[in-house]
Amino acid sequence: MRRLEVRLDWGDQEVLVGTLAEQDRRVYFEYDPGFVRSPLPLSPFKLPVRPDLVEHLDRDFAGVFGVFNDSLPDGWGLLLMDREFRKRGFDPARLTALDRLAYIGTRGMGALTYHPPSDMDAQEAPRIDLVAVAGQAKRILEGSAEEVLPALRIAGGSPGGARPKVLVGVGDDGHMVSGTASLPDGVRHYLVKFPAREDGAEIGAVEAAYALMAREAGVDLPGTRLFETPDGGRYFGAERFDRDGDRRVHMHTLGGLFHASHRIPSMEYEGFLKATLVLTKDHRQVEEAFRRMAFNVLAHNRDDHVKNVSFLMDPSGTWRLAPGYDLVFSDGPAGHHTMAVAGEAEHPTEQDMLDVGQGSGVDARRGREILQEVRHAVGQWPDFARRTGVPAEAERRIGEVISRLGAR
Repeated sequence: MRRLEVRLDWGDQEVLVGTLAEQDRRVYFEYDPGFVRSPLPLSPFKLPVRPDLVEHLDRDFAGVFGVFNDSLPDGWGLLLMDREFRKRGFDPARLTALDRLAYIGTRGMGALTYHPPSDMDAQEAPRIDLVAVAGQAKRILEGSAEEVLPALRIAGGSPGGARPKVLVGVGDDGHMVSGTASLPDGVRHYLVKFPAREDGAEIGAVEAAYALMAREAGVDLPGTRLFETPDGGRYFGAERFDRDGDRRVHMHTLGGLFHASHRIPSMEYEGFLKATLVLTKDHRQVEEAFRRMAFNVLAHNRDDHVKNVSFLMDPSGTWRLAPGYDLVFSDGPAGHHTMAVAGEAEHPTEQDMLDVGQGSGVDARRGREILQEVRHAVGQWPDFARRTGVPAEAERRIGEVISRLGAR
Protein backbone atom coordinates (compact mmCIF):
# COMPACT_ATOMS: atom_id res chain seq x y z
CA MET A 1 0.00 0.00 0.00
CA ARG A 2 1.38 3.41 -1.01
CA ARG A 3 1.04 6.12 1.65
CA LEU A 4 1.61 9.85 1.67
CA GLU A 5 1.47 12.16 4.64
CA VAL A 6 -0.42 15.38 3.94
CA ARG A 7 0.65 18.51 5.77
CA LEU A 8 -0.65 22.06 5.86
CA ASP A 9 2.36 24.36 5.66
CA TRP A 10 1.65 27.97 6.61
CA GLY A 11 5.30 28.92 6.18
CA ASP A 12 5.93 29.53 9.87
CA GLN A 13 3.89 26.56 11.10
CA GLU A 14 3.27 23.06 9.78
CA VAL A 15 0.20 20.99 10.68
CA LEU A 16 -0.25 17.28 10.02
CA VAL A 17 -3.57 16.92 8.16
CA GLY A 18 -3.75 13.19 7.56
CA THR A 19 -2.70 10.26 5.38
CA LEU A 20 -3.46 9.47 1.75
CA ALA A 21 -3.20 5.82 0.79
CA GLU A 22 -3.54 3.88 -2.46
CA GLN A 23 -3.99 0.17 -3.01
CA ASP A 24 -5.12 -1.59 -6.18
CA ARG A 25 -5.86 1.81 -7.76
CA ARG A 26 -8.26 2.69 -4.93
CA VAL A 27 -7.52 5.89 -3.04
CA TYR A 28 -8.28 6.49 0.64
CA PHE A 29 -7.80 9.35 3.08
CA GLU A 30 -7.92 9.58 6.85
CA TYR A 31 -7.62 12.79 8.86
CA ASP A 32 -5.06 12.75 11.65
CA PRO A 33 -6.67 12.58 15.15
CA GLY A 34 -4.95 15.84 16.10
CA PHE A 35 -6.45 17.58 13.09
CA VAL A 36 -9.89 16.17 13.95
CA ARG A 37 -9.58 17.69 17.43
CA SER A 38 -8.64 21.10 15.97
CA PRO A 39 -10.26 21.01 12.55
CA LEU A 40 -10.09 23.43 9.66
CA PRO A 41 -12.57 23.25 6.74
CA LEU A 42 -9.97 22.38 4.08
CA SER A 43 -12.59 20.97 1.71
CA PRO A 44 -15.96 21.31 3.42
CA PHE A 45 -18.20 19.94 0.66
CA LYS A 46 -16.38 16.80 -0.50
CA LEU A 47 -13.98 15.97 2.35
CA PRO A 48 -15.39 17.32 5.62
CA VAL A 49 -13.30 16.67 8.72
CA ARG A 50 -14.33 13.47 10.47
CA PRO A 51 -12.43 10.56 12.07
CA ASP A 52 -13.33 7.91 9.49
CA LEU A 53 -11.27 6.37 6.70
CA VAL A 54 -12.82 7.65 3.46
CA GLU A 55 -12.51 6.13 0.00
CA HIS A 56 -12.50 8.33 -3.10
CA LEU A 57 -15.48 7.00 -5.04
CA ASP A 58 -16.16 9.87 -7.44
CA ARG A 59 -14.71 8.11 -10.51
CA ASP A 60 -16.21 10.67 -12.88
CA PHE A 61 -14.09 13.46 -11.41
CA ALA A 62 -10.43 12.48 -11.00
CA GLY A 63 -8.17 9.91 -9.41
CA VAL A 64 -8.08 11.66 -6.04
CA PHE A 65 -10.17 13.95 -3.83
CA GLY A 66 -10.58 17.45 -5.25
CA VAL A 67 -8.59 19.24 -2.55
CA PHE A 68 -5.53 17.15 -3.42
CA ASN A 69 -6.22 17.16 -7.14
CA ASP A 70 -5.87 20.95 -6.96
CA SER A 71 -2.18 20.37 -6.13
CA LEU A 72 -1.66 18.58 -9.44
CA PRO A 73 -0.93 20.32 -12.74
CA ASP A 74 -2.68 19.70 -16.01
CA GLY A 75 -1.83 20.69 -19.55
CA TRP A 76 1.64 22.20 -19.53
CA GLY A 77 2.74 21.05 -16.08
CA LEU A 78 1.58 17.51 -16.80
CA LEU A 79 3.56 17.51 -20.04
CA LEU A 80 6.75 18.41 -18.17
CA MET A 81 6.03 15.91 -15.41
CA ASP A 82 5.46 13.05 -17.85
CA ARG A 83 8.68 13.86 -19.71
CA GLU A 84 10.60 13.67 -16.46
CA PHE A 85 9.01 10.36 -15.50
CA ARG A 86 9.89 8.87 -18.89
CA LYS A 87 13.45 10.09 -18.44
CA ARG A 88 13.57 8.19 -15.13
CA GLY A 89 12.26 5.02 -16.79
CA PHE A 90 8.63 5.16 -15.67
CA ASP A 91 5.57 4.82 -17.88
CA PRO A 92 3.31 7.81 -17.06
CA ALA A 93 0.21 5.76 -17.89
CA ARG A 94 1.01 3.42 -14.98
CA LEU A 95 1.48 6.17 -12.41
CA THR A 96 -1.15 6.96 -9.80
CA ALA A 97 -2.26 10.30 -8.40
CA LEU A 98 -0.16 9.56 -5.30
CA ASP A 99 2.96 9.07 -7.44
CA ARG A 100 2.33 12.49 -8.95
CA LEU A 101 1.60 14.16 -5.62
CA ALA A 102 4.86 12.74 -4.22
CA TYR A 103 6.67 14.24 -7.21
CA ILE A 104 5.06 17.64 -6.47
CA GLY A 105 6.04 17.21 -2.81
CA THR A 106 6.51 20.66 -1.28
CA ARG A 107 6.56 22.79 -4.43
CA GLY A 108 2.88 22.81 -5.32
CA MET A 109 0.46 25.70 -5.39
CA GLY A 110 -1.34 26.47 -2.15
CA ALA A 111 -0.35 25.32 1.33
CA LEU A 112 -0.71 21.52 1.14
CA THR A 113 2.49 19.46 0.94
CA TYR A 114 3.06 15.73 0.46
CA HIS A 115 5.63 13.60 2.28
CA PRO A 116 7.98 12.00 1.64
CA PRO A 117 8.52 13.95 -1.58
CA SER A 118 10.11 11.93 -4.39
CA ASP A 119 11.95 14.93 -5.86
CA MET A 120 14.10 17.10 -3.62
CA ASP A 121 14.94 19.68 -6.31
CA ALA A 122 12.22 21.87 -4.82
CA GLN A 123 14.82 22.99 -2.29
CA GLU A 124 16.87 24.60 -5.06
CA ALA A 125 16.32 28.13 -6.36
CA PRO A 126 18.25 28.29 -9.63
CA ARG A 127 18.49 31.53 -11.55
CA ILE A 128 15.89 31.89 -14.28
CA ASP A 129 16.88 33.15 -17.73
CA LEU A 130 13.48 34.14 -19.12
CA VAL A 131 14.74 34.16 -22.71
CA ALA A 132 16.08 30.61 -22.44
CA VAL A 133 13.06 29.28 -20.56
CA ALA A 134 10.54 30.88 -22.93
CA GLY A 135 12.43 29.62 -25.95
CA GLN A 136 12.54 26.07 -24.68
CA ALA A 137 8.86 26.15 -23.69
CA LYS A 138 8.02 27.08 -27.29
CA ARG A 139 10.19 24.30 -28.71
CA ILE A 140 8.71 21.69 -26.37
CA LEU A 141 5.18 22.68 -27.39
CA GLU A 142 6.27 22.23 -31.01
CA GLY A 143 7.39 18.68 -30.23
CA SER A 144 11.09 19.00 -29.41
CA ALA A 145 12.50 16.02 -27.52
CA GLU A 146 15.38 18.02 -26.03
CA GLU A 147 16.19 17.61 -22.36
CA VAL A 148 14.23 20.04 -20.21
CA LEU A 149 16.28 22.74 -18.52
CA PRO A 150 16.34 22.21 -14.73
CA ALA A 151 15.01 25.74 -14.22
CA LEU A 152 12.01 25.01 -16.44
CA ARG A 153 11.33 21.56 -15.00
CA ILE A 154 11.39 22.80 -11.42
CA ALA A 155 9.66 26.15 -11.89
CA GLY A 156 7.20 25.09 -14.60
CA GLY A 157 6.00 21.68 -13.47
CA SER A 158 3.40 22.48 -10.80
CA PRO A 159 1.02 25.24 -12.03
CA GLY A 160 -2.24 24.22 -13.65
CA GLY A 161 -3.60 25.37 -17.00
CA ALA A 162 -2.79 24.68 -20.62
CA ARG A 163 -0.51 27.64 -21.32
CA PRO A 164 3.20 27.23 -20.50
CA LYS A 165 4.13 29.05 -17.32
CA VAL A 166 6.78 29.22 -14.62
CA LEU A 167 6.78 30.10 -10.93
CA VAL A 168 9.52 32.63 -10.28
CA GLY A 169 10.84 34.92 -7.62
CA VAL A 170 11.46 38.45 -8.88
CA GLY A 171 13.95 40.65 -7.06
CA ASP A 172 13.81 44.42 -6.78
CA ASP A 173 16.61 44.61 -9.35
CA GLY A 174 14.66 42.43 -11.80
CA HIS A 175 16.67 39.22 -11.40
CA MET A 176 14.68 35.98 -11.36
CA VAL A 177 15.05 32.70 -9.50
CA SER A 178 12.87 29.61 -9.36
CA GLY A 179 9.82 30.39 -7.23
CA THR A 180 9.04 26.94 -5.85
CA ALA A 181 11.14 27.25 -2.69
CA SER A 182 11.30 29.87 0.06
CA LEU A 183 12.49 33.23 -1.22
CA PRO A 184 14.72 35.78 0.50
CA ASP A 185 13.51 39.22 1.54
CA GLY A 186 12.99 41.58 -1.36
CA VAL A 187 12.07 38.79 -3.80
CA ARG A 188 8.39 38.44 -4.71
CA HIS A 189 6.50 35.36 -5.93
CA TYR A 190 5.24 35.64 -9.52
CA LEU A 191 3.66 33.37 -12.10
CA VAL A 192 4.81 34.16 -15.65
CA LYS A 193 3.00 32.86 -18.75
CA PHE A 194 4.21 32.08 -22.27
CA PRO A 195 2.09 31.73 -25.42
CA ALA A 196 0.37 28.43 -26.15
CA ARG A 197 0.45 26.99 -29.66
CA GLU A 198 -2.83 28.64 -30.60
CA ASP A 199 -1.83 32.04 -29.18
CA GLY A 200 -0.32 34.90 -31.07
CA ALA A 201 2.84 36.61 -29.83
CA GLU A 202 0.63 39.47 -28.59
CA ILE A 203 -1.15 37.36 -25.94
CA GLY A 204 1.02 38.70 -23.10
CA ALA A 205 0.19 42.30 -23.97
CA VAL A 206 -3.50 41.42 -24.39
CA GLU A 207 -3.68 39.79 -20.95
CA ALA A 208 -1.84 42.75 -19.43
CA ALA A 209 -4.39 45.10 -21.02
CA TYR A 210 -7.23 42.93 -19.72
CA ALA A 211 -5.74 43.16 -16.22
CA LEU A 212 -5.80 46.96 -16.44
CA MET A 213 -9.37 46.82 -17.73
CA ALA A 214 -10.55 44.38 -15.04
CA ARG A 215 -8.95 46.48 -12.33
CA GLU A 216 -10.73 49.56 -13.69
CA ALA A 217 -13.96 47.53 -13.59
CA GLY A 218 -13.45 46.96 -9.87
CA VAL A 219 -12.39 43.32 -10.09
CA ASP A 220 -10.04 42.21 -7.32
CA LEU A 221 -6.71 41.32 -8.96
CA PRO A 222 -3.18 40.53 -7.80
CA GLY A 223 -0.31 42.73 -8.88
CA THR A 224 0.45 42.25 -12.56
CA ARG A 225 3.20 43.27 -14.95
CA LEU A 226 4.48 42.66 -18.45
CA PHE A 227 7.97 41.17 -18.48
CA GLU A 228 9.99 42.23 -21.53
CA THR A 229 13.12 40.40 -22.69
CA PRO A 230 16.03 41.58 -24.86
CA ASP A 231 14.88 39.40 -27.77
CA GLY A 232 11.51 41.18 -27.95
CA GLY A 233 9.50 38.74 -25.85
CA ARG A 234 6.64 40.18 -23.79
CA TYR A 235 5.25 37.86 -21.13
CA PHE A 236 2.38 38.45 -18.73
CA GLY A 237 3.10 37.92 -15.05
CA ALA A 238 0.92 38.04 -11.92
CA GLU A 239 1.87 37.99 -8.26
CA ARG A 240 0.92 34.70 -6.67
CA PHE A 241 -2.05 34.97 -4.34
CA ASP A 242 -1.27 31.55 -2.81
CA ARG A 243 1.70 33.24 -1.16
CA ASP A 244 1.63 36.11 1.33
CA GLY A 245 5.23 37.20 1.34
CA ASP A 246 6.87 33.85 1.99
CA ARG A 247 3.86 32.41 3.85
CA ARG A 248 1.70 29.85 2.11
CA VAL A 249 -2.06 30.22 1.68
CA HIS A 250 -4.48 27.30 1.34
CA MET A 251 -6.18 27.44 -2.06
CA HIS A 252 -9.08 25.43 -3.49
CA THR A 253 -10.59 25.76 -6.96
CA LEU A 254 -14.32 25.86 -7.53
CA GLY A 255 -13.98 22.64 -9.51
CA GLY A 256 -12.03 20.92 -6.76
CA LEU A 257 -14.52 22.01 -4.10
CA PHE A 258 -17.41 20.31 -5.90
CA HIS A 259 -15.62 17.63 -7.95
CA ALA A 260 -16.73 19.44 -11.09
CA SER A 261 -14.74 18.89 -14.28
CA HIS A 262 -13.11 21.87 -15.98
CA ARG A 263 -12.84 19.97 -19.26
CA ILE A 264 -16.58 20.14 -19.98
CA PRO A 265 -19.31 22.56 -18.86
CA SER A 266 -20.15 21.25 -15.39
CA MET A 267 -21.38 24.25 -13.40
CA GLU A 268 -23.14 27.54 -14.15
CA TYR A 269 -22.58 31.01 -12.71
CA GLU A 270 -25.54 30.45 -10.42
CA GLY A 271 -23.55 27.68 -8.71
CA PHE A 272 -20.46 29.91 -8.49
CA LEU A 273 -22.34 32.72 -6.74
CA LYS A 274 -24.19 30.37 -4.39
CA ALA A 275 -20.95 28.57 -3.51
CA THR A 276 -19.36 31.94 -2.74
CA LEU A 277 -22.24 32.82 -0.43
CA VAL A 278 -22.19 29.50 1.42
CA LEU A 279 -18.40 29.30 1.71
CA THR A 280 -17.55 32.92 2.60
CA LYS A 281 -20.83 33.96 4.28
CA ASP A 282 -19.95 37.45 3.03
CA HIS A 283 -22.31 39.39 0.76
CA ARG A 284 -19.40 41.55 -0.47
CA GLN A 285 -17.74 38.43 -1.81
CA VAL A 286 -20.95 37.49 -3.63
CA GLU A 287 -20.94 40.92 -5.27
CA GLU A 288 -17.34 40.30 -6.32
CA ALA A 289 -18.40 37.00 -7.89
CA PHE A 290 -21.20 38.83 -9.73
CA ARG A 291 -18.65 41.40 -10.94
CA ARG A 292 -16.41 38.60 -12.28
CA MET A 293 -19.37 37.17 -14.17
CA ALA A 294 -20.20 40.58 -15.62
CA PHE A 295 -16.60 41.16 -16.69
CA ASN A 296 -16.29 37.75 -18.34
CA VAL A 297 -19.52 38.29 -20.27
CA LEU A 298 -18.87 41.89 -21.36
CA ALA A 299 -15.16 41.40 -22.10
CA HIS A 300 -15.66 38.09 -23.95
CA ASN A 301 -13.70 35.85 -21.60
CA ARG A 302 -15.41 32.55 -22.36
CA ASP A 303 -12.72 30.21 -20.98
CA ASP A 304 -14.47 30.74 -17.64
CA HIS A 305 -14.30 27.18 -16.35
CA VAL A 306 -14.38 25.95 -12.77
CA LYS A 307 -10.58 25.83 -12.33
CA ASN A 308 -10.32 29.49 -13.30
CA VAL A 309 -12.04 30.43 -10.05
CA SER A 310 -10.45 29.77 -6.66
CA PHE A 311 -11.01 30.42 -2.98
CA LEU A 312 -8.45 31.07 -0.23
CA MET A 313 -8.62 29.97 3.40
CA ASP A 314 -6.71 31.67 6.22
CA PRO A 315 -5.36 29.88 9.34
CA SER A 316 -8.58 30.64 11.22
CA GLY A 317 -10.62 28.70 8.65
CA THR A 318 -12.21 31.78 7.06
CA TRP A 319 -12.72 31.60 3.29
CA ARG A 320 -12.69 34.36 0.67
CA LEU A 321 -12.57 34.57 -3.11
CA ALA A 322 -9.08 34.48 -4.53
CA PRO A 323 -8.18 37.44 -6.75
CA GLY A 324 -9.18 37.06 -10.40
CA TYR A 325 -6.89 35.28 -12.84
CA ASP A 326 -6.90 34.04 -16.45
CA LEU A 327 -9.02 37.03 -17.44
CA VAL A 328 -8.35 37.46 -21.14
CA PHE A 329 -10.20 37.53 -24.47
CA SER A 330 -11.11 33.93 -25.30
CA ASP A 331 -13.78 32.10 -27.28
CA GLY A 332 -14.45 29.11 -25.01
CA PRO A 333 -15.75 25.72 -26.19
CA ALA A 334 -17.51 26.17 -29.55
CA GLY A 335 -17.69 29.88 -28.86
CA HIS A 336 -19.72 29.41 -25.66
CA HIS A 337 -19.10 30.40 -22.06
CA THR A 338 -17.95 27.36 -20.10
CA MET A 339 -20.15 28.50 -17.21
CA ALA A 340 -23.56 29.42 -18.55
CA VAL A 341 -25.51 32.43 -17.26
CA ALA A 342 -29.07 31.46 -16.29
CA GLY A 343 -28.81 28.59 -18.76
CA GLU A 344 -27.51 30.78 -21.60
CA ALA A 345 -23.94 30.11 -22.74
CA GLU A 346 -23.84 31.73 -26.17
CA HIS A 347 -25.64 35.08 -25.82
CA PRO A 348 -26.17 35.87 -22.12
CA THR A 349 -28.04 39.11 -21.54
CA GLU A 350 -28.04 41.72 -18.82
CA GLN A 351 -31.30 40.27 -17.51
CA ASP A 352 -29.73 36.80 -17.36
CA MET A 353 -26.95 38.20 -15.18
CA LEU A 354 -29.39 40.08 -12.96
CA ASP A 355 -31.44 36.90 -12.50
CA VAL A 356 -28.33 34.98 -11.41
CA GLY A 357 -27.37 37.76 -8.99
CA GLN A 358 -30.81 37.94 -7.41
CA GLY A 359 -30.69 34.20 -6.75
CA SER A 360 -27.77 34.84 -4.37
CA GLY A 361 -28.88 38.12 -2.84
CA VAL A 362 -27.53 40.73 -5.30
CA ASP A 363 -30.61 42.88 -5.85
CA ALA A 364 -31.41 44.29 -9.30
CA ARG A 365 -30.42 47.87 -8.38
CA ARG A 366 -26.98 46.83 -7.14
CA GLY A 367 -26.56 44.43 -10.04
CA ARG A 368 -27.22 47.23 -12.55
CA GLU A 369 -24.69 49.46 -10.78
CA ILE A 370 -22.01 46.79 -11.07
CA LEU A 371 -22.89 46.11 -14.70
CA GLN A 372 -22.60 49.81 -15.50
CA GLU A 373 -19.19 50.03 -13.81
CA VAL A 374 -17.94 47.02 -15.75
CA ARG A 375 -19.43 48.25 -19.03
CA HIS A 376 -17.73 51.64 -18.55
CA ALA A 377 -14.33 49.98 -18.02
CA VAL A 378 -14.70 47.60 -20.96
CA GLY A 379 -15.62 50.57 -23.14
CA GLN A 380 -12.10 51.90 -22.59
CA TRP A 381 -10.48 48.85 -24.21
CA PRO A 382 -8.57 50.84 -26.89
CA ASP A 383 -6.84 52.91 -24.21
CA PHE A 384 -5.78 49.85 -22.18
CA ALA A 385 -4.61 48.08 -25.34
CA ARG A 386 -2.42 50.99 -26.36
CA ARG A 387 -0.94 51.28 -22.88
CA THR A 388 0.37 47.71 -23.05
CA GLY A 389 1.35 47.81 -26.73
CA VAL A 390 -1.29 45.45 -28.15
CA PRO A 391 -0.81 45.43 -31.97
CA ALA A 392 -3.37 47.51 -33.85
CA GLU A 393 -4.96 44.54 -35.61
CA ALA A 394 -5.53 42.64 -32.36
CA GLU A 395 -6.85 45.79 -30.70
CA ARG A 396 -9.35 46.27 -33.52
CA ARG A 397 -10.45 42.62 -33.65
CA ILE A 398 -11.05 42.38 -29.90
CA GLY A 399 -12.66 45.82 -29.81
CA GLU A 400 -15.24 44.89 -32.43
CA VAL A 401 -16.35 41.84 -30.44
CA ILE A 402 -16.65 43.53 -27.04
CA SER A 403 -18.36 46.58 -28.58
CA ARG A 404 -21.14 44.30 -29.79
CA LEU A 405 -21.43 42.74 -26.33
CA GLY A 406 -21.67 46.13 -24.67
CA ALA A 407 -24.44 47.21 -27.04
CA ARG A 408 -26.79 44.41 -25.96
